[in-house]
Amino acid sequence: MNEEIARRLREAARAHQPDRARMLARVQRGVTDPVVRHRAPSRLRSLPSAALAGLVAGGLLATGGLAVAGIAVTSSSSGTVSVPATPSSPPAPTASSPAASPPATGSPGTPSSRPTPAVPAPVTTPGSPAGSPQPSASAAVQAQNGPLWSAGSVDPHSNVYWTQENLVLRTSQPLSSLTVELRFAQTGGVQDTGNWRTLPPDDFTVTVQQSGGTLVYRWVLKAGRTVPAGQHEFAGQFNHTSGLRSTAGDGYRVDAQGPGGSASVWGGFGPVR
Repeated sequence: MNEEIARRLREAARAHQPDRARMLARVQRGVTDPVVRHRAPSRLRSLPSAALAGLVAGGLLATGGLAVAGIAVTSSSSGTVSVPATPSSPPAPTASSPAASPPATGSPGTPSSRPTPAVPAPVTTPGSPAGSPQPSASAAVQAQNGPLWSAGSVDPHSNVYWTQENLVLRTSQPLSSLTVELRFAQTGGVQDTGNWRTLPPDDFTVTVQQSGGTLVYRWVLKAGRTVPAGQHEFAGQFNHTSGLRSTAGDGYRVDAQGPGGSASVWGGFGPVR
């Protein structure tokens, strides 16, 4: 009886084809899962001890060597079992093209041109005699006439964005009437930033306007006031587009009245800066 069982077990072991995938999964579960003690089935306990020994021996013969031969397992020094993983296909490379850079606008450090202000309506100068012609700049120069002497210049503190132009006026006699006009050509972005004079501000009526492509500053002596003999100064200040500005279109004119009668002078403000 025992020999027959052993013979059948040996034949079954020789014919057995192990399921390597299932065996590998069982080994993995055995490594990661806690040890579970299985109780022997009651059916095996009922077999005679000799038959039980034969079953155990046959099972060892059938599975022991095949399990070791069919499983490729590598053990690390820490005791962790490493199973070679199936390499996955690398992701397909994706080409990314750089975004187009926006075109550069403007040049750093160069100020933008200021818009040219609208030309206002002509201004009637208070204090001027009715019907008297307005003073105007002339291409010719008359720097001296009667008691008057004059000279125009560009202030040395001017720069590529801002300009001040000065008029020096001398009179050897007191003046009972005086009109001073400074005209600056609109060469681009010319805009008023201020004006001043060395004579008392309350003695004059001051107007500033854009007229005929020029920025005009005008001082008119009020009625009943007098300009003393001596040297006096008038100045106009304005912004303009960046760069060296030509003064070729700029000019001044002075009309005065004194004890010896009327006198006028005119001229420009020097060469190109």
